[in-house]
Amino acid sequence: MGRAYQNRKESMAKTSDQNAKVYSKFSREIYVCGKAGGVEPDSNLALRSLLDRAKKAQVPAHVISKALDKAAGGGGEDFAVARYEGFGPGGCSVIVECLTDNPNRTFGDVRVCFTKTKSKIGSQGTVMHSFDHSAIFVFDGEDEEAVLEALMEADVDVTDIESEGGKITVFTPHTEYGKARGALSDMLGENAEFDVDEIQFVPQSTSPISSEDLETFEKFLSMLDELEDVQNVYHNAELP
Repeated sequence: MGRAYQNRKESMAKTSDQNAKVYSKFSREIYVCGKAGGVEPDSNLALRSLLDRAKKAQVPAHVISKALDKAAGGGGEDFAVARYEGFGPGGCSVIVECLTDNPNRTFGDVRVCFTKTKSKIGSQGTVMHSFDHSAIFVFDGEDEEAVLEALMEADVDVTDIESEGGKITVFTPHTEYGKARGALSDMLGENAEFDVDEIQFVPQSTSPISSEDLETFEKFLSMLDELEDVQNVYHNAELP
């Protein structure tokens, strides 16, 4: 077996470690979402969407169930949302979204990622103005006008609709998430399925990253990905 077996074993361990991080992040987010809005997906649309994404990411049922049980019990950790903003390698704008039970620790960990990659963490509002906080839905379809009509009838404020390759993408303000999802689900019927169904920070414009900065940028993202408290990283970098 020798070296080939060792390579395969290391690859398997790396995949296992990565899965553990994904499971942990989903578990924490499910717990917080369920604790805030209730553990019944029919009455908590954000939780329903989150559970759908967890299943697509192949998060085991026992991980999901344990997070929901903790949320229903009302005890456990007291996590809060923390967002940090700044400028990453090459001057791109970055938002780091966390769930933390210790803001001082999380801020210190995130700051290290910035400082060790020649980046600069800023104060609240440093780059937020250059992103739209949007609900995004992607699903099968081609008739933009029918989708827009359904959303307008439900009094949803639509930011944009795109149609490409048999897929329709809908953007609305994040505050319209519930109404938009309900209207789209009604239009698509019982078997409604979304490729994307979440709230994100969408950059209003992009910032090119030079080939010289690319390695540092990838290191920056990798360091943030290693942090357990980090849930999402949004940026406007345009890669070469």
